[in-house]
Amino acid sequence: MNFFRMRLILALIAGVTVVSVASTYFEVLAHKHMLRQDLERRTAQKATSLLPEMEQALAAGQGAKLTAETARLRTRESALGLGVYNLQGRLLASAGPDSVFNALPHGLVDKATQRGVNASAFGHNDDEQWLEEAFPLNSGGRVAGALVLVEDAEYIRTESVEVWWRSFLRIAAFVVLIVAVTMLMIRWFLMKPMKLVTERLRRLRMGHTDAAKEDHSEGMGFFSPLAREVETMAESLIEARASAAAEARLRDEGAHLWTAERLAVHMKERAGSSRIFVVSNREPYIHVRKGRETVCTVPPSGLVTALEPVLRACDGVWVAHGSGSEDGANVDQFDRLRVPPNDPRYSLRRVWLSSEEEAGYYDGFSNEGLWPLCHIAHTRPIFRASDWEYYQRVNEKFAAAVLEEMEKSVNPTVFVQDYHLALLPQLVKAARPEARVAIFWHIPWPNPEAFGICPWQAELLDGLLGADLIGFHIPLHCNNFLSTVDRVLESRTDREHMTASRNGHVTTVRPYPVSVALDFGEPDTGAKRPSRDSLLAEFGVKAESLIVGVDRLDYTKGIVERLVAIEHLLEEYPTYVGQLTMVQIAAPSRTRIPSYLELHRQVAETVERINQRYQTLQWKPVVLIERQCNHDEVERWYRAANLCLVTSLHDGMNLVAKEFVAARDDEDGVLVLSKFTGAAIELVDALLVNPYDIEGVAEAIRRGLEMSRADRGTRMKRMRRQVMDFNVYRWAATLLGDLRELRIETPVNAEMNRVGPVIVAALPVTGRKTA
Repeated sequence: MNFFRMRLILALIAGVTVVSVASTYFEVLAHKHMLRQDLERRTAQKATSLLPEMEQALAAGQGAKLTAETARLRTRESALGLGVYNLQGRLLASAGPDSVFNALPHGLVDKATQRGVNASAFGHNDDEQWLEEAFPLNSGGRVAGALVLVEDAEYIRTESVEVWWRSFLRIAAFVVLIVAVTMLMIRWFLMKPMKLVTERLRRLRMGHTDAAKEDHSEGMGFFSPLAREVETMAESLIEARASAAAEARLRDEGAHLWTAERLAVHMKERAGSSRIFVVSNREPYIHVRKGRETVCTVPPSGLVTALEPVLRACDGVWVAHGSGSEDGANVDQFDRLRVPPNDPRYSLRRVWLSSEEEAGYYDGFSNEGLWPLCHIAHTRPIFRASDWEYYQRVNEKFAAAVLEEMEKSVNPTVFVQDYHLALLPQLVKAARPEARVAIFWHIPWPNPEAFGICPWQAELLDGLLGADLIGFHIPLHCNNFLSTVDRVLESRTDREHMTASRNGHVTTVRPYPVSVALDFGEPDTGAKRPSRDSLLAEFGVKAESLIVGVDRLDYTKGIVERLVAIEHLLEEYPTYVGQLTMVQIAAPSRTRIPSYLELHRQVAETVERINQRYQTLQWKPVVLIERQCNHDEVERWYRAANLCLVTSLHDGMNLVAKEFVAARDDEDGVLVLSKFTGAAIELVDALLVNPYDIEGVAEAIRRGLEMSRADRGTRMKRMRRQVMDFNVYRWAATLLGDLRELRIETPVNAEMNRVGPVIVAALPVTGRKTA
């Protein structure tokens, strides 16, 4: 490195010197040229004033008078020398140094006398430098001689030397400054990032896993690409070590852990050469504009965590709606790109929707119709014929994209996600009967009477029954679905084997409770636990106890009800006033739908009322965070909280409850959980509540806050074991494994099979998204 520095310094000195000398040379030339032009101009002005008098003296023809006049005029004009010549070039009179007139070239006088024009030249000897300029003298309208005016030009040489000297000092200063700045730049922009990378790799090699969580990319400068690669390598190394350590620890305990690596191997062995195609409304990677740059972000989704290992292992394809502002600029001519960006392992196919299609299919039928229909939250579902048309059109557009992607795949596996794409299984199965198709319904399925509200219930059920496997969170939803099929369609259901047969095709219905990925490291000793005071200080609040709620701003989550329960707790137990703060993270959701705007107003008014009633200068009972928080931010609140409130009025699973449990590696904290969530079936050690019972929720909060550390630890340890054993990787492995084991029976009605391809084939699928 010292040799490198020396070479760099020498190269900088040489480069700066050459450039500076060349620049100075041309600068001196330009300066001398300017000074000479100025001297010539002033000399010409003097000569103009002298010519009439010298012409008169020359015409008089008296040599003594001419000599005297020449001396007088030379003194008056402060000239170095003044001389008068006749037409033959002989010096008639002069005043000034003889050396100058002896060195005067004859051509100068001849040009003035014979051509009648001015002539000038610079002359010099060892001691002096001057300007010689000859002007014709006229007498009687004819040239009678020449006037030679000599001006001192020594100052031009002196100033040129000064310019060179100043340039030398400037060059020296530049060299010192540039070398100093360069060395600082090397130190800060080269050596420092390299030291960071080296130190981080050293710490990782020595087993300091916290090094992988540090973000040094901002200090890397143009080494940012290297930093990202190191980040990827570090994460892979940490994940591999953690998985190996967890496997060893659990093997010692007689358990067997599902990890991303095990899931990938599991599916690779069972899928063989067949590819897996995941279809969802939300995409796993979104390109958006951030300032002047385009960034690729990962939306918060446990689905990406669960399915990415499968797609990576099988080089699969994820088909999703391209919703990012820069998505269209980051795909190829077939609307595809390889992801993840830093380690491309599978393909993302983007489907483009118009604003009208988004409004009708997503906001309308899906979220104003099916969402409130399936969630018993006393919000009236809205069904419009136009929304249903858009829903059909978009499902067909997704089906066309999927079929195009799987065109050359043999025995493909298709995994469809959620209520947005209920018609897709039938469309895909009709075109590709040999494909294995599963759909997971992430929200509750209501009883037949409630689902009967939907005017197109038969079409939805028919679309779903195109799947070979339908997954729900809990057995109740499976039973409700089969009951609905029994009531609406001509089919045969088998409750013992949980199947439904229609038109010769058998669909299996199973519960698969979705989960989260849990960090299986050693239990936290508390050293890394975030400070409750530091988190609350951002909002100007001090509190002894912290309750956290994390939800989308949705009417099914029971946010207003839990806030009222906090208010009731403060009423009944005034000792908590000034001691207890509830932090509600409420990410904005579906803001174009009126019912969500009304919910936002209710939440804001409730928070304001409670705070106005109880808050002090340094404390308030409720802090509302209305923005999308990333996973790390949310986890800090989980780990700092005494208690987490999950009080959904109705929910398929509610992963917030499991996320809270997964975050508590200190095996502390209390979970208050609605019994109307799927999670309540698994997390029986939570304090289960009826979210509509305000007094009951308030009492459960009080009980949780006053629970002993031993009781909290026992409950949390059992819940963590449940989440560990049935994590999101096991969910994906079980569902996709069951799909691979199913016996696929093709429909006997061939005419029905031909409907799907005809509809799908007519749809354009490669057009770009329009604004």
